[in-house]
Amino acid sequence: MGNGSTLAPGAARASVRYLHVSPYKVRQVLELIRDLPVSDAVRILELSEKDAAGHVLKVLESAMANAEHNNALEPDELFVLRAWADEGPTRKWGQARARGRYFRVRKRTSHLTIVLERFEMDELEERRRREEVSGRGSGSTQRQRAERVRRSRAAQAEPEEEEIEDEVDEVLGEAAEAEAETEAAAETEAAAEEPEEEAEPEADAEGEEE
Repeated sequence: MGNGSTLAPGAARASVRYLHVSPYKVRQVLELIRDLPVSDAVRILELSEKDAAGHVLKVLESAMANAEHNNALEPDELFVLRAWADEGPTRKWGQARARGRYFRVRKRTSHLTIVLERFEMDELEERRRREEVSGRGSGSTQRQRAERVRRSRAAQAEPEEEEIEDEVDEVLGEAAEAEAETEAAAETEAAAEEPEEEAEPEADAEGEEE
């Protein structure tokens, strides 16, 4: 992946060559994110069920990193200006079939490129004002769904911190109860031995009186 050198100051790009996906499948995904803000494009790709969406998301994140590190641009200020997929070389492969027949299989590749550009100042200020006033945008429903998906995946991948704390408290409580029982048993044994030790001097005293 790389970024071009003939772009405008407020633009960045990233590309990947010889991607092992048909350009027809990649173009279906690109139609979903073209001319959209980067934040909305990322959410759409994360929620997309198409296999090519994962490859497009990697290229988009690379373009965002190029814009941030090379041009000092904030990802929230960018949108997808252009996105296209060119057809790469096709590797021919085949599979034997019944009755001596031969089935042709074509392994297609594609060259994917995404170009990001910064919003105009007027439009950028208008977007910020709308977000501050209402907090409602065209992608609000998608953002909420994306947040729910991320939370559910995080909950499935790792145990919740509250459950870990409860387990630790339970173990510590059991240890404290065992220690208290041990101390109580020791005190009971000590109390049972004390009267026997006091009885010996009384017996000696009675012997002296006799």
